[in-house]
Amino acid sequence: MPFVPLTGPATFRAGDPPREGVVEFSDQRRTVALPIRAAIPVLTRARNREDLHPTVGLLSGAALLGMRLVAAGKFAPGPTASGEAPRWQVSGLDADDEDRIEMLARAQRDDERVVRDLIDAIADAMPRQPPVEVPDRTPKGPSRPSFEQRLQQRLARHRRVEVGDLPQLVRLSIRVEADEEELVAGAVRLVPQVHDEQNPLHLCDLASLWVDDPEQHGFGDRARTHATIALRAAADAWPVLDRLLELRVPDQLQLDTDELVSLLDGGVEALRDRGVDVMWPRSLGRDLSAAATLDRARTPGSAGGAREEPLNEPMLATDQVFAFRWQLALHGDPLTEEEMDLLAASATPLMRLRGNWTVVDPAIARKARKRLLRTVRPAEAVAAALTGVVQVGTAEQQEQVVVGASLLRVREQLVGAATREPVPPPEALAATLRDYQRHGLTWLAELTSLGLGACLADDMGLGKTITLIALHLHRHERGATGPTLVVCPASLLGNWEDEVHRFAPGTPVTRFHGSARDLDGVGDGFVLTTYGTLQRDAERLAGVAWDLVVADEAQHVKNPRTATARALRGIPSAARVALTGTPVENNLTELWAILDWAIPGLLGSRNAFRKVWAGPIESGREPTKARQFADLIGPFLLRRRKSDPGIAPELPPKTETDHRVGLTREQVVLYESFVRDVMARIERADEDARRGLVLTLLTGLKQICNHPAQFLKQGATRLSGRSQKIDLLDELLGTVLAEDGAALVFTQYVAMARLLESHLARAGIPHQLLHGGTPVREREAMVRRFQAGEAPVFLLSLKAGGTGLNLTRADHVIHVDRWWNPAVEEQATDRAYRIGQTRPVQVHRMITRGTVEERIAEMLGRKRALADAVLGRGETALTELSNDELRDLVTLRPDARDD
Repeated sequence: MPFVPLTGPATFRAGDPPREGVVEFSDQRRTVALPIRAAIPVLTRARNREDLHPTVGLLSGAALLGMRLVAAGKFAPGPTASGEAPRWQVSGLDADDEDRIEMLARAQRDDERVVRDLIDAIADAMPRQPPVEVPDRTPKGPSRPSFEQRLQQRLARHRRVEVGDLPQLVRLSIRVEADEEELVAGAVRLVPQVHDEQNPLHLCDLASLWVDDPEQHGFGDRARTHATIALRAAADAWPVLDRLLELRVPDQLQLDTDELVSLLDGGVEALRDRGVDVMWPRSLGRDLSAAATLDRARTPGSAGGAREEPLNEPMLATDQVFAFRWQLALHGDPLTEEEMDLLAASATPLMRLRGNWTVVDPAIARKARKRLLRTVRPAEAVAAALTGVVQVGTAEQQEQVVVGASLLRVREQLVGAATREPVPPPEALAATLRDYQRHGLTWLAELTSLGLGACLADDMGLGKTITLIALHLHRHERGATGPTLVVCPASLLGNWEDEVHRFAPGTPVTRFHGSARDLDGVGDGFVLTTYGTLQRDAERLAGVAWDLVVADEAQHVKNPRTATARALRGIPSAARVALTGTPVENNLTELWAILDWAIPGLLGSRNAFRKVWAGPIESGREPTKARQFADLIGPFLLRRRKSDPGIAPELPPKTETDHRVGLTREQVVLYESFVRDVMARIERADEDARRGLVLTLLTGLKQICNHPAQFLKQGATRLSGRSQKIDLLDELLGTVLAEDGAALVFTQYVAMARLLESHLARAGIPHQLLHGGTPVREREAMVRRFQAGEAPVFLLSLKAGGTGLNLTRADHVIHVDRWWNPAVEEQATDRAYRIGQTRPVQVHRMITRGTVEERIAEMLGRKRALADAVLGRGETALTELSNDELRDLVTLRPDARDD
């Protein structure tokens, strides 16, 4: 006989007549097909192997069962057509035999037909054509035994051989049984079973271990002890089973309604945790399911359904309410309200539903009794429609949600808003919108028409201002009333005022800023204010019926706990739009703050957002979370970059250069002594003091790298010769001015900017300085002078001048010192590299060799783990380094000094 693989799948192919059936055994290399007579010994010997494939185990169990039935004489001639050879089939089966066949199929979740066909094939193969009885020619010898006698003897020998090797270790299962009278009374019976721990297909009723011989049940003499131990463990999990332990023979247990409820409510799960399965009969269905559905809340007269409204009406306005409800289904077919009411009123977990008996889990019954989960506002309903899940109970518990027709339409509208055919530009707009700006207008118009907000997060310089002006005009052309409030940094007031006058001539513009601010007579135009004024005068601003509120440079309210952020949330409007080039500067919670203002409730509470989204995404533990989050926020956040195809093809090239400079002798002495002194204090400090000392160390080293005068807090003094950064700046500015160019010079320190201001004044270079203390009117005048070419060098502190300004006169951007977050540097560079720039832009970054500046620059370039932390949380991330890691970061390298 060829080698028969038993660790791969086996397939029984029925024949006609049954004895012609074939069993195919397969593995990755071969397939062996055996006729049924050759397959029988293979299957019977395979039963005790541990590496059987489940399908081989099923056929092995069926073969043994078939042999037992034949040995018991339970077979008879089968029907044959005229002229066909006779055939045999299993016959005369009692209820126990039928149960064994059903349980064998159920244990492997296989088709019962396969088991019955194989048993018939064995019945047809074994007794067919028994040998003719030939008398012994020896006068004194007995006659030869009949075929049936020899079969019985062979089975007896097989049993005797295995008696000493019968399985001893067993596991427990529970079979549920009930007849019609019991079901009407709300009761069922439990019958305990034992399975061979190695071969689950070898099983018998638990009572058989007490009343039958091992030859009958097929288990060893210690199996009863192990079964008792398993039954006690099951009773610990579900105490109702204690009653079985009290019986002399633990054969069955009848449950009343309360006990059945207990089994369904927690018993099944508790038993499963102990390895005990509960098996339900097919006649007792357990196919009731419940799904959370979401649609508009039902109102009196709505007849149980969401009312239909035109799609473009603001159905998602803040006064709309949606509801999560449980919808029950049988075999996936939803129940009617009347059926759910009947189920909710049932006093027993057994009920006849649509003509069949059904088991009703208590959890399903509770959902039927209280079908309304909760009502929610539009933003949360939209979030559920986009993600397909809803939070039930705690923030960690999620249920799949079925979205109603009205929200399905909204979801389709949201997902396609940014790609659909653009709306025509407003007639009052005195400008030609670029294609991507028209798409941005279309997207904003769709969202705001639904009563939702949005975050336009295009790169700086791509025209967010003109897009919002177009949106204001578009909404008013379509019947909106009320003014638009723009809240922005003080440096942008003039830019907004100029662009409204330029692109929407005739539209009123009011500045609500300064001492003479007034809201009287505000019509349907623009009102411009600052975040500082908003905080001081929130009550007056909240009293106006705004159509639109725009938060420009919305990262200013990324901390929702600030008074400014709270004041902004208190301004009511029909719609809200956030504008920012950097929606995430440090962590995802900042994005939550922006979107929670624009679309309140979309991302849930701050704590829930941290648990459900930010924590898993930032930790990298759940990659799918990032994709789900993108699906959720994608319809509300539009992000385009200058480098995207077709966005800004007219922009000239941008060249970025890192200039590495050395330290002077004075800087080396200051650097090394400062590291030595502060590191000694850090190593002695407690945890709270240590954080402050680390920040002090980093700040001091960056100041030394800039210039000793900044670190030593020296006033106006000669800067040349003490820092190569100053020498390089002189060289760069000399080239810029010789080519009739203009430069933006950024530093994060106002003190350093003042030193540079003094130095340029001595050199006779026309310049101007903008910092956080510069008055608004003076800022606007500075921008006009620079754009007019009156002052070719513009000194700016990074925080005050890094956002909002349009400085396209510059063709050079110089970063004297590195910011810890590259996104902030990019925003500063975008003051010059934006729409309207016609000349190539050169970006210069100064980095001192061998110092902490160079190490940070290398990490940002390679995006190592520490670099990711710096990108995420700035300098504070470095406070978590160990002392050895910190020392390695700040220690001066040999190539730092330039003698």
